[in-house]
Amino acid sequence: MTKQKENIAIKFAGDSGDGMQLTGAQFTDNTAAHGNDFATFPNYPAEIRAPQGTIHGVSGFQIHFGSRLIHTPGDEFDVLVAMNAAALKDSLSGLKSNGVLIVDRAGFDKKNLRLAGFDPDQDVLSSPMVNNFDCIVVEASRFAQETLADSPLDPKAKDRSKNMFILGLILWMYSRDIASVERFISEKFKDDEVLRKANLEVLEAGYHYGETAELSRYKTEVKAASLAPGEYRNIMGNTALAYGLMAAAAKAKLHMFYGSYPITPASDILHELAKHKYHGVQTFQAEDEIAAACAAIGASFGGALGVTGTSGPGLALKSEAVNLALMLELPLVVVDVQRAGPSTGMPTKTEQSDLLFAMYGRNGESPIPIVAAGSPSGAFSAAYWACKLAVEHMTPVVLLSDGYIANGSEPWRFPQLDKLPDIMIPKAPEDKGMGESYLPYQRNSDLVRSWVTPGTPNKQHRIGGLEKELETGNVSYDPDNHQAMTDMREEKVRRIATYLPNQEIHCGESQGDLLILGWGNTTGIIQSSVKELMEDGFKVGQIQLGFINPMPKNLGEILNKFKCILIPELNTGQLLKLMTIAYPTCNFLGLHKVKGVPFKKQEIVDEARKILKEVENGQ
Repeated sequence: MTKQKENIAIKFAGDSGDGMQLTGAQFTDNTAAHGNDFATFPNYPAEIRAPQGTIHGVSGFQIHFGSRLIHTPGDEFDVLVAMNAAALKDSLSGLKSNGVLIVDRAGFDKKNLRLAGFDPDQDVLSSPMVNNFDCIVVEASRFAQETLADSPLDPKAKDRSKNMFILGLILWMYSRDIASVERFISEKFKDDEVLRKANLEVLEAGYHYGETAELSRYKTEVKAASLAPGEYRNIMGNTALAYGLMAAAAKAKLHMFYGSYPITPASDILHELAKHKYHGVQTFQAEDEIAAACAAIGASFGGALGVTGTSGPGLALKSEAVNLALMLELPLVVVDVQRAGPSTGMPTKTEQSDLLFAMYGRNGESPIPIVAAGSPSGAFSAAYWACKLAVEHMTPVVLLSDGYIANGSEPWRFPQLDKLPDIMIPKAPEDKGMGESYLPYQRNSDLVRSWVTPGTPNKQHRIGGLEKELETGNVSYDPDNHQAMTDMREEKVRRIATYLPNQEIHCGESQGDLLILGWGNTTGIIQSSVKELMEDGFKVGQIQLGFINPMPKNLGEILNKFKCILIPELNTGQLLKLMTIAYPTCNFLGLHKVKGVPFKKQEIVDEARKILKEVENGQ
């Protein structure tokens, strides 16, 4: 009899060559087609090719899906698929007590046990460490070889298809149709009939294994979720961000230029945009980060929407070019997909540690707007707004994402272009033909100069990185002029707040004992935490900041309605510092983590309960 469940979390874990990311991605696509809401968390090894069978080489993909709204990939998982001993050792602590453990027997031989740090003579699968779990030992590697006994593939190639056997079994366990995966395999291997046939056969063998092995007691169904009406697709954060950039260019009727140097975890933005040259998108893979940024500035000077993308190390290299865009007062969107650590740090792990660098990491007085994406699907809106602010206010804008958002995925409802906010280009006044010279730094009421492309009749002008005279743009070293220009550039950014949407309560109460204030990838985990706290009767609310510089005009009004404000961040307190400066009368508290992984819900809930208890005791 098929069981009914409201939500399930599964983690696929194995060696980086076991195809766990592909397996997880295909199960996710199938989940999207099934109509579930979901959130995913892929976790890659930092090394390009870590030693096979070791802890350092474990690749994981976690998905949490349900018939209700899902906000996080889950603190723990109901099912762990461990393809070898290292995957078991790395991930077992996250499996719920009495959860289902599925292992491939071939991954637990003496060699794999030794590489994972186990006693090679120990029978790990019969040891006390797995006694609390419902363990299913599957001979996935052997069955893949037997299924393909007549295939011309060599044994190594046959073994690589074992992930399809596991995928087939999991699809059967959760009452899914395998047609979507069959279509994927047929398309992926359309030019190689042998591989196409082999993967399809192993997938089908895994799908039928559950029945023949009498695993019907694991058969589970998770019904479709009640999502808002519309057309949906599964989308990753980097893809959504790329689409947001393209949508903004289309809305503004501009060509888009994206200059980038490959860097984890931002490279997929370049890969995605490179597919769309027929939609007015030009991509340029530069020889270094500085060239990528300068090329984007040149594109903006020529009248295109200039965008450059990178991660933390590249943002540091681009800083001089970003300051040039600020002095030129040209639109430039700088995408920073943050990762863990200074220097090269931990390239495949997530962190929120570039906020203060985005705010202050340039020479001189250099104010720049900062927009932050809050989720994989929300990266679309964040990218769109970053472009809108850059164009309408003639300024570089830093758009912050991070590795968790970039590689995570969730359902995304297709937006309608005509419903997106307009993007108005600040144009120069019409030439009156009376011998008047064009003043390139003459400003409108919002202190924004006009955008004039080279070759425009009677609009010749000079721009550069040296300080310029008010309105004319001529080079100036006059002290009073420099003071005026510095003040004006700062005031221009401050006035952007007038055009931002009002800050709204994301979840929970609009006033009370505790407000949990987040930015970036903490959106879903804070929302889940607030809901749990509200169920226990606490007066708590959530705000998620999408606009960090400037902040929304009404933010202070909301903050003052709460006794305490907790700011969870994957850094050592960067937004906490900014908020303490901006709103000195509020009671801010920080919760900081720099482990390369997102917060767990329990971490935030436990800290919130501690604070609420102190509030209750009048401390």
